[in-house]
This record gives sequence, structure tokens and C-alpha cells, in this order.
Amino acid sequence: MIRVVVADDQALVRAGVRMLLQASGDMEVVGEADDGAKAVRLAELHKPDVILMDLRMPRVDGLEAIKRVLSSSPAARIVVLTTFAEDADVYAALRAGAIGFLLKDDEAERMVEAVRRAAAGEQLLAPSVLRRVVERALDAQAHADLPTPAGLTERELDVLALLGTGLSNAEIADELHIGVTTVKTHVAGVMEKLGLRNRIQAAVVAHRVGLVDAAFRTVHRD
Repeated sequence: MIRVVVADDQALVRAGVRMLLQASGDMEVVGEADDGAKAVRLAELHKPDVILMDLRMPRVDGLEAIKRVLSSSPAARIVVLTTFAEDADVYAALRAGAIGFLLKDDEAERMVEAVRRAAAGEQLLAPSVLRRVVERALDAQAHADLPTPAGLTERELDVLALLGTGLSNAEIADELHIGVTTVKTHVAGVMEKLGLRNRIQAAVVAHRVGLVDAAFRTVHRD
């Protein structure tokens, strides 16, 4: 059972998220918070697998709560849940250590899947947010040195390209007709060989070296 804490200052949002997650059959909401300070206390008390954290909350906002949670529990898996997709919010939350970023108007099925992926340690962003992050990172790194995928195997190049489109491990496995465990091995190999810390950096590299086009589609390699 995946144990979740939901932090949002709107009671209706918390109730809706609770009903959605608990209806999945493999999740339990172990705590709810209407401000960041309560979220921090609940994280310390329950040690949840995943924390869904709104950024706009009174007293202590979500960004500060993320920092406080991770200062005491560095392995905590926090997914930002918000109505905003502003660049500053995305970058600040990711720099603070959030593992993912979802918009509140995403489809219900995507939220459930996002919690499962976060519980498995998989970093994620809503497609619209990933696009903004990659585009901004590419602009910011226009003159920066990025690793080249010269040392990757053909299969690792395939995986890197699909990481660039924002696919999950399960979706990559389906696309390449291989097992999820094999995908995880290839992802780890890509990260280690290129010296990358997360999937977002991998997506940026995939775009920068031409494995993925501006429409977030993989590019055929000769």
C-alpha cells in the first residue's frame, strides 16, 4: 500500500484527491494538511511514501515546506500539485528537491499513475510542464557544455530519446518491447555514463543532441 500525505489549503481539493487515490485500491491517504507547517509535521509523523504538495498555502508555503521536509528526510518523494505552471514555480520546486510537478487540472488517471511512479522513485513532470522546463533549459544552456551520448549503446540511445519525450519506464518498456526492469537498468546506465542527476537533465540532453525534435517526437537515427 502506497502511503500518501496531501497538502493543500482547499478542503475540496484535499477531499477530491483523497477519494481519487483511495479508490485506486493500492493507496492510502494517511494525512491531510492545509498549510506547509502541518505538512512538515505530518511528513515527520507518518513517513509517507509520497507527499502531494500545493505551492500556494498560507503561513508556510509549499516551497518552504519542501525544503523543511527534505532537510530532515532527504529521501522523501514530493510531487508538487498546483494550478500554476509558471517557470519560476517549476524551477524553484525542482531546485528545492521535488521529484515531480503536476497540474490540478490533469486527468485523474494521470494523478494516480504519478503517485505510483513517484513512490517508485521515478521523476515526473506533466507534459506541458516538461516542455517548458526543457525549452527554458535549452535557452539557458545555449553556450554551456553538455555531455554527448557517444559512449552509449544503441539501446541506451533509444532509451535516452524516449526519456526526452517524457515517457515513464513502463511506457518506454512498451515502446521498445522490453521489460520494465531492463528499462531501469538502461536508464541507470544512461545517467551514470552521462553524469546526469535526473530524468529532466536526460530530456534536455536528448533534445540538445537531436534525438528528439521540437514537437517532442523521437528522431530517426541512421
